Amino acid sequence: MTHLKKILLGEQGLVVIFAVAFVIVSLAVPNFLSERNMLGLLQSVVTIGIIACTMMFCLASRDFDLSVGSTVAFSGMVAVMASNAMGSILLGLLAAVLCGAVVGAINGVVIARFRINALITTLATMQIVRGFALIASDGRAVGINDPSFYQLALSRFLGIPTPIWVMGLFFVVFGFVLNRTVFGKNTLAIGGNPEASRLAGVDVARIRIWIFALQGIVCAVAGVLLASRITSGQPNAATGLELSVISACVLGGVSLAGGRAAMTGVIVGVLIMGIAENVMNLLNIQAFYQYVVRGLILLLAVLLDNLRSVAGRQRV
Repeated sequence: MTHLKKILLGEQGLVVIFAVAFVIVSLAVPNFLSERNMLGLLQSVVTIGIIACTMMFCLASRDFDLSVGSTVAFSGMVAVMASNAMGSILLGLLAAVLCGAVVGAINGVVIARFRINALITTLATMQIVRGFALIASDGRAVGINDPSFYQLALSRFLGIPTPIWVMGLFFVVFGFVLNRTVFGKNTLAIGGNPEASRLAGVDVARIRIWIFALQGIVCAVAGVLLASRITSGQPNAATGLELSVISACVLGGVSLAGGRAAMTGVIVGVLIMGIAENVMNLLNIQAFYQYVVRGLILLLAVLLDNLRSVAGRQRV
Protein backbone atom coordinates (compact mmCIF):
# COMPACT_ATOMS: atom_id res chain seq x y z
CA MET A 1 0.00 0.00 0.00
CA THR A 2 2.84 2.34 0.90
CA HIS A 3 4.64 1.50 -2.34
CA LEU A 4 1.47 2.22 -4.35
CA LYS A 5 1.09 5.57 -2.57
CA LYS A 6 4.68 6.50 -3.45
CA ILE A 7 4.04 5.67 -7.10
CA LEU A 8 0.81 7.67 -7.28
CA LEU A 9 2.33 10.72 -5.58
CA GLY A 10 5.62 10.50 -7.47
CA GLU A 11 6.46 11.96 -10.87
CA GLN A 12 5.26 8.79 -12.61
CA GLY A 13 1.99 8.67 -10.65
CA LEU A 14 0.08 10.97 -12.97
CA VAL A 15 1.15 8.97 -16.02
CA VAL A 16 -0.15 5.79 -14.36
CA ILE A 17 -3.47 7.46 -13.51
CA PHE A 18 -3.76 8.81 -17.05
CA ALA A 19 -2.96 5.44 -18.64
CA VAL A 20 -5.55 3.64 -16.51
CA ALA A 21 -8.20 6.31 -17.19
CA PHE A 22 -7.44 6.25 -20.93
CA VAL A 23 -7.87 2.47 -21.12
CA ILE A 24 -11.13 2.55 -19.16
CA VAL A 25 -12.56 5.36 -21.28
CA SER A 26 -11.46 3.67 -24.51
CA LEU A 27 -13.33 0.49 -23.55
CA ALA A 28 -16.40 2.18 -22.09
CA VAL A 29 -17.12 5.08 -24.46
CA PRO A 30 -18.17 4.35 -28.07
CA ASN A 31 -16.16 6.06 -30.85
CA PHE A 32 -13.63 7.48 -28.38
CA LEU A 33 -10.63 6.04 -30.24
CA SER A 34 -11.80 7.10 -33.70
CA GLU A 35 -9.39 9.31 -35.65
CA ARG A 36 -11.97 12.06 -35.92
CA ASN A 37 -12.57 12.10 -32.17
CA MET A 38 -8.86 11.99 -31.31
CA LEU A 39 -8.11 14.96 -33.56
CA GLY A 40 -11.16 16.78 -32.19
CA LEU A 41 -9.97 16.11 -28.64
CA LEU A 42 -6.51 17.50 -29.37
CA GLN A 43 -7.97 20.56 -31.09
CA SER A 44 -10.22 21.20 -28.09
CA VAL A 45 -7.21 21.48 -25.75
CA VAL A 46 -5.02 23.62 -28.03
CA THR A 47 -5.80 26.88 -26.19
CA ILE A 48 -5.34 25.34 -22.73
CA GLY A 49 -2.22 23.46 -23.80
CA ILE A 50 -0.47 26.45 -25.34
CA ILE A 51 -1.11 28.72 -22.35
CA ALA A 52 -0.22 25.98 -19.85
CA CYS A 53 3.35 26.10 -21.21
CA THR A 54 3.95 29.53 -19.67
CA MET A 55 1.49 29.23 -16.78
CA MET A 56 3.82 26.42 -15.69
CA PHE A 57 6.62 28.98 -15.33
CA CYS A 58 4.35 31.40 -13.44
CA LEU A 59 3.33 28.74 -10.92
CA ALA A 60 6.87 27.37 -10.64
CA SER A 61 8.09 30.84 -9.63
CA ARG A 62 5.34 31.19 -6.96
CA ASP A 63 3.12 33.42 -9.11
CA PHE A 64 0.01 32.85 -11.22
CA ASP A 65 -1.89 34.76 -13.86
CA LEU A 66 -5.67 35.19 -13.80
CA SER A 67 -5.70 37.49 -16.81
CA VAL A 68 -4.91 34.86 -19.47
CA GLY A 69 -8.53 34.41 -20.61
CA SER A 70 -9.01 38.15 -21.09
CA THR A 71 -5.67 38.46 -22.87
CA VAL A 72 -6.63 35.66 -25.26
CA ALA A 73 -9.93 37.37 -26.10
CA PHE A 74 -8.33 40.82 -26.44
CA SER A 75 -5.47 39.54 -28.62
CA GLY A 76 -7.91 37.73 -30.89
CA MET A 77 -9.94 40.93 -31.23
CA VAL A 78 -6.81 42.95 -32.02
CA ALA A 79 -5.67 40.43 -34.63
CA VAL A 80 -9.02 40.52 -36.44
CA MET A 81 -9.54 44.29 -36.22
CA ALA A 82 -5.96 45.10 -37.24
CA SER A 83 -6.11 42.63 -40.15
CA ASN A 84 -9.37 44.17 -41.34
CA ALA A 85 -8.09 47.73 -41.00
CA MET A 86 -4.67 47.25 -42.62
CA GLY A 87 -5.57 44.53 -45.09
CA SER A 88 -2.68 42.38 -43.89
CA ILE A 89 -3.00 39.23 -41.79
CA LEU A 90 0.69 39.38 -40.89
CA LEU A 91 0.38 42.90 -39.47
CA GLY A 92 -2.71 41.79 -37.56
CA LEU A 93 -0.75 38.91 -36.02
CA LEU A 94 2.14 41.19 -35.08
CA ALA A 95 -0.27 43.69 -33.50
CA ALA A 96 -1.85 40.89 -31.44
CA VAL A 97 1.52 39.57 -30.25
CA LEU A 98 2.63 43.10 -29.34
CA CYS A 99 -0.54 43.72 -27.31
CA GLY A 100 -0.14 40.39 -25.52
CA ALA A 101 3.47 41.16 -24.70
CA VAL A 102 2.54 44.61 -23.34
CA VAL A 103 -0.20 43.18 -21.09
CA GLY A 104 2.18 40.51 -19.79
CA ALA A 105 5.03 42.95 -19.24
CA ILE A 106 2.74 45.32 -17.31
CA ASN A 107 1.69 42.42 -15.08
CA GLY A 108 5.32 41.49 -14.51
CA VAL A 109 6.49 45.04 -13.72
CA VAL A 110 3.65 45.70 -11.28
CA ILE A 111 4.21 42.36 -9.51
CA ALA A 112 8.02 42.28 -9.53
CA ARG A 113 8.96 45.97 -9.24
CA PHE A 114 6.03 47.40 -7.28
CA ARG A 115 5.62 44.21 -5.22
CA ILE A 116 1.85 44.04 -5.65
CA ASN A 117 0.34 40.62 -4.99
CA ALA A 118 -0.06 38.55 -8.19
CA LEU A 119 -3.67 37.69 -7.31
CA ILE A 120 -4.70 41.35 -7.07
CA THR A 121 -2.63 42.48 -10.05
CA THR A 122 -3.82 39.85 -12.51
CA LEU A 123 -7.40 40.03 -11.21
CA ALA A 124 -7.35 43.76 -11.99
CA THR A 125 -5.74 43.16 -15.39
CA MET A 126 -8.32 40.51 -16.16
CA GLN A 127 -11.10 43.08 -15.73
CA ILE A 128 -9.26 45.91 -17.51
CA VAL A 129 -8.24 43.89 -20.58
CA ARG A 130 -11.69 42.31 -20.92
CA GLY A 131 -13.14 45.82 -20.70
CA PHE A 132 -10.84 47.01 -23.52
CA ALA A 133 -11.98 44.09 -25.69
CA LEU A 134 -15.64 44.97 -25.08
CA ILE A 135 -15.05 48.70 -25.67
CA ALA A 136 -13.11 48.14 -28.90
CA SER A 137 -15.85 45.92 -30.33
CA ASP A 138 -18.81 47.70 -28.75
CA GLY A 139 -19.61 44.38 -27.10
CA ARG A 140 -20.18 42.58 -30.40
CA ALA A 141 -18.31 39.93 -32.37
CA VAL A 142 -16.09 41.31 -35.14
CA GLY A 143 -16.19 39.43 -38.44
CA ILE A 144 -13.09 38.54 -40.46
CA ASN A 145 -12.81 40.21 -43.88
CA ASP A 146 -10.04 38.07 -45.37
CA PRO A 147 -11.00 34.36 -45.66
CA SER A 148 -7.28 33.48 -45.56
CA PHE A 149 -7.40 34.20 -41.82
CA TYR A 150 -9.48 31.04 -41.39
CA GLN A 151 -6.61 28.93 -42.75
CA LEU A 152 -4.60 29.52 -39.58
CA ALA A 153 -6.92 27.05 -37.85
CA LEU A 154 -8.26 25.04 -40.81
CA SER A 155 -4.98 24.21 -42.57
CA ARG A 156 -3.40 20.79 -42.07
CA PHE A 157 0.08 19.31 -42.24
CA LEU A 158 0.41 15.53 -42.70
CA GLY A 159 -3.31 15.27 -42.05
CA ILE A 160 -3.08 16.95 -38.62
CA PRO A 161 -4.55 20.45 -38.04
CA THR A 162 -1.93 23.21 -37.78
CA PRO A 163 -2.99 24.37 -34.26
CA ILE A 164 -2.11 20.91 -32.90
CA TRP A 165 1.37 21.20 -34.43
CA VAL A 166 1.72 24.65 -32.86
CA MET A 167 0.77 23.24 -29.44
CA GLY A 168 3.26 20.38 -29.86
CA LEU A 169 6.00 22.85 -30.83
CA PHE A 170 5.28 24.93 -27.73
CA PHE A 171 5.48 21.80 -25.55
CA VAL A 172 8.90 20.96 -26.98
CA VAL A 173 10.30 24.52 -26.82
CA PHE A 174 9.16 25.34 -23.29
CA GLY A 175 10.07 21.87 -22.06
CA PHE A 176 13.59 22.52 -23.34
CA VAL A 177 13.64 25.99 -21.75
CA LEU A 178 12.56 24.58 -18.39
CA ASN A 179 15.00 21.69 -18.27
CA ARG A 180 17.98 22.79 -20.33
CA THR A 181 18.44 26.53 -19.88
CA VAL A 182 19.63 28.83 -17.11
CA PHE A 183 16.32 30.67 -17.33
CA GLY A 184 14.39 27.49 -16.52
CA LYS A 185 16.65 26.49 -13.67
CA ASN A 186 16.51 30.01 -12.21
CA THR A 187 12.69 29.92 -12.44
CA LEU A 188 12.57 26.75 -10.33
CA ALA A 189 15.17 28.20 -7.94
CA ILE A 190 13.07 31.35 -7.44
CA GLY A 191 10.02 29.24 -6.69
CA GLY A 192 11.97 27.14 -4.22
CA ASN A 193 13.48 30.08 -2.33
CA PRO A 194 13.36 33.62 -3.81
CA GLU A 195 15.64 35.16 -1.18
CA ALA A 196 18.31 32.49 -1.56
CA SER A 197 18.14 32.95 -5.33
CA ARG A 198 18.62 36.71 -4.96
CA LEU A 199 21.62 36.21 -2.67
CA ALA A 200 23.07 33.78 -5.21
CA GLY A 201 23.05 36.54 -7.83
CA VAL A 202 19.83 35.77 -9.68
CA ASP A 203 17.95 38.87 -10.87
CA VAL A 204 14.61 37.70 -9.48
CA ALA A 205 12.55 40.72 -10.59
CA ARG A 206 13.86 40.59 -14.17
CA ILE A 207 13.08 36.89 -14.55
CA ARG A 208 9.56 37.34 -13.17
CA ILE A 209 8.93 40.17 -15.66
CA TRP A 210 10.14 37.96 -18.51
CA ILE A 211 7.90 35.11 -17.38
CA PHE A 212 4.81 37.33 -17.49
CA ALA A 213 5.86 38.88 -20.82
CA LEU A 214 6.20 35.38 -22.30
CA GLN A 215 2.81 34.54 -20.82
CA GLY A 216 1.29 37.50 -22.68
CA ILE A 217 2.94 36.55 -25.99
CA VAL A 218 1.75 32.95 -25.71
CA CYS A 219 -1.78 34.15 -24.88
CA ALA A 220 -1.69 36.26 -28.04
CA VAL A 221 -0.76 33.24 -30.17
CA ALA A 222 -3.57 31.23 -28.56
CA GLY A 223 -5.98 34.14 -29.10
CA VAL A 224 -5.17 34.37 -32.81
CA LEU A 225 -5.70 30.63 -33.32
CA LEU A 226 -8.95 30.75 -31.35
CA ALA A 227 -10.24 33.71 -33.38
CA SER A 228 -9.42 31.85 -36.58
CA ARG A 229 -11.17 28.73 -35.33
CA ILE A 230 -14.40 30.49 -34.27
CA THR A 231 -14.19 32.70 -37.42
CA SER A 232 -14.48 36.02 -35.57
CA GLY A 233 -13.07 38.17 -32.81
CA GLN A 234 -15.18 37.52 -29.73
CA PRO A 235 -14.80 39.92 -26.76
CA ASN A 236 -16.35 37.33 -24.45
CA ALA A 237 -14.18 34.44 -25.63
CA ALA A 238 -12.11 32.30 -23.24
CA THR A 239 -14.13 33.23 -20.14
CA GLY A 240 -12.95 31.07 -17.24
CA LEU A 241 -9.97 29.80 -19.22
CA GLU A 242 -7.52 30.70 -16.44
CA LEU A 243 -9.07 28.13 -14.07
CA SER A 244 -8.82 25.33 -16.64
CA VAL A 245 -5.17 26.18 -17.35
CA ILE A 246 -4.23 26.32 -13.67
CA SER A 247 -6.11 23.06 -13.05
CA ALA A 248 -4.20 21.34 -15.87
CA CYS A 249 -0.84 22.58 -14.55
CA VAL A 250 -1.48 21.65 -10.93
CA LEU A 251 -2.96 18.30 -11.96
CA GLY A 252 0.25 17.83 -13.94
CA GLY A 253 2.42 18.17 -10.86
CA VAL A 254 3.29 21.89 -10.93
CA SER A 255 3.40 23.00 -7.31
CA LEU A 256 1.30 25.95 -6.17
CA ALA A 257 4.07 26.59 -3.63
CA GLY A 258 6.60 26.97 -6.44
CA GLY A 259 9.86 25.22 -7.23
CA ARG A 260 8.46 22.10 -8.91
CA ALA A 261 7.36 21.64 -12.54
CA ALA A 262 7.69 19.14 -15.38
CA MET A 263 6.49 19.55 -18.95
CA THR A 264 5.54 15.87 -19.26
CA GLY A 265 3.22 16.26 -16.28
CA VAL A 266 1.66 19.41 -17.75
CA ILE A 267 1.00 17.61 -21.04
CA VAL A 268 -0.74 14.77 -19.20
CA GLY A 269 -2.71 17.28 -17.11
CA VAL A 270 -3.89 19.05 -20.27
CA LEU A 271 -4.92 15.73 -21.84
CA ILE A 272 -6.83 14.69 -18.72
CA MET A 273 -8.80 17.96 -18.85
CA GLY A 274 -9.50 17.38 -22.55
CA ILE A 275 -10.54 13.75 -22.12
CA ALA A 276 -12.93 14.62 -19.28
CA GLU A 277 -14.71 17.19 -21.42
CA ASN A 278 -14.60 15.01 -24.53
CA VAL A 279 -16.16 12.03 -22.74
CA MET A 280 -18.92 14.20 -21.30
CA ASN A 281 -19.73 15.48 -24.79
CA LEU A 282 -19.72 11.96 -26.27
CA LEU A 283 -22.08 10.80 -23.52
CA ASN A 284 -24.33 13.85 -24.10
CA ILE A 285 -23.95 15.06 -20.52
CA GLN A 286 -25.56 18.49 -20.08
CA ALA A 287 -23.29 21.53 -19.84
CA PHE A 288 -24.58 22.27 -16.32
CA TYR A 289 -23.01 19.06 -15.03
CA GLN A 290 -19.76 19.81 -16.86
CA TYR A 291 -19.24 22.82 -14.61
CA VAL A 292 -19.47 20.50 -11.61
CA VAL A 293 -16.92 18.11 -13.11
CA ARG A 294 -14.47 20.95 -13.86
CA GLY A 295 -14.78 22.14 -10.27
CA LEU A 296 -14.15 18.64 -8.95
CA ILE A 297 -11.07 18.32 -11.17
CA LEU A 298 -9.73 21.60 -9.75
CA LEU A 299 -10.30 20.35 -6.20
CA LEU A 300 -8.61 17.05 -7.07
CA ALA A 301 -5.63 18.93 -8.54
CA VAL A 302 -5.16 21.01 -5.39
CA LEU A 303 -5.56 17.92 -3.19
CA LEU A 304 -2.89 16.06 -5.16
CA ASP A 305 -0.59 19.08 -4.93
CA ASN A 306 -1.05 19.16 -1.16
CA LEU A 307 -0.38 15.42 -0.85
CA ARG A 308 2.76 15.71 -2.98
CA SER A 309 4.02 18.59 -0.83
CA VAL A 310 3.43 16.60 2.37
CA ALA A 311 5.15 13.55 0.89
CA GLY A 312 8.08 15.71 -0.21
CA ARG A 313 8.52 17.19 3.30
CA GLN A 314 8.41 13.72 4.84
CA ARG A 315 11.18 12.50 2.52
CA VAL A 316 13.28 15.48 3.55
